[in-house]
Amino acid sequence: MGNDSFTAEGMPSPQRILFPPEMVCMEWRQRQRAGAGLHNLDNTCFLNSVLQCLTYTPPLANYLLSGEHSQACRERGFCMMCIMEAHVNKVLRSSGSAIKPLAVISVLPLIGEHFELGMQEDAHEFLRYTVDAMQRACLSGSSDLDIYSQSTTIIHQIFAGFLRSRVTCLSCKAVSDSYEAFLDVPLDIKAASSVSAALKDFVKPEQLDGENCFKCSKCDKRVAASKRFTVHRPPKVLTLCLKRFDHFIGEKINKLVKYPEYLDLRPYMSEAAGEPLLYSLYAVVVHSGVSCGSGHYFCYAKASNGLWYEMDDMRVDPCGIERVLRQQAYLLFYVRRSDLKSGERASSAQVPSYAPSFFKQRAAGSKQVEFKALEQKGAG
Repeated sequence: MGNDSFTAEGMPSPQRILFPPEMVCMEWRQRQRAGAGLHNLDNTCFLNSVLQCLTYTPPLANYLLSGEHSQACRERGFCMMCIMEAHVNKVLRSSGSAIKPLAVISVLPLIGEHFELGMQEDAHEFLRYTVDAMQRACLSGSSDLDIYSQSTTIIHQIFAGFLRSRVTCLSCKAVSDSYEAFLDVPLDIKAASSVSAALKDFVKPEQLDGENCFKCSKCDKRVAASKRFTVHRPPKVLTLCLKRFDHFIGEKINKLVKYPEYLDLRPYMSEAAGEPLLYSLYAVVVHSGVSCGSGHYFCYAKASNGLWYEMDDMRVDPCGIERVLRQQAYLLFYVRRSDLKSGERASSAQVPSYAPSFFKQRAAGSKQVEFKALEQKGAG
């Protein structure tokens, strides 16, 4: 497969492909009930909830269960991919029990030097550092590559996408585009009652004027301009972070923000016209508590059998999608569903929890993302 699978219009092609894209398996290779719960070892609920969501990320789990990484790994020291491979295998092969995630906890300072056992941490921050650590493991010996080649690892093929920042001069209408990788989309929910509304705000153009004027190369002077971010190359797994915490004053936004089981990303793409770009919810991280400095994390995840489970440290209990969608979500995980088209009905025999009502109609509507988000400090 050529480089075209990694590019979108206007983007440079990678100089090197590190992992064959055709080897990324989006559908579960084996179906089973949920695996083990995770012991809370002194304020590690932030870690447990994130690990469970990663464990039930289909393309990542498929790769880790194959053992391909450990068989080829030549890293003598810390390797997050080897650690995650061992963890996911242990969890999914220990259904009905609870295990201690000691392999991950023992390397907390290597994942992020500020992480310390017993301290309350933010689940979003831990997610970003863990994915970055897996990415570094995949880039071992190849870190000098350009950013587009780095995006061809198995990890960035799963989690990363690219944003387009388009600045339009309001005087001469000249357009300037730039591209940047992202691992999640932080959504401002202060004025939004739903994820769709927050996404619309995310791609809403903003004015550049006054001290923020744009230096237009065509006008050869600083001018007023319009700037807009859109998703240019979509990720296979879309992670949304609802910005509930203000770490400067310690307050938390506790309101309920509606989020769908199925999400069409097409209206938020650079090319908003075309077939739906459909994603299916498969995991949710919830923070319970009144502030960013205290509280508790737990999660909901869909196992390979298509059923939802509430995962609260050691406890793993089946639940329905209705319960999942009623939560004050903090992190939302969606997986690309290229097998489902608008108007089609999912097979209930294969995936019992799919509700096809979303696909009966298209969404009426058609910020920058931090590559390493460190925007708030939360509870463990």
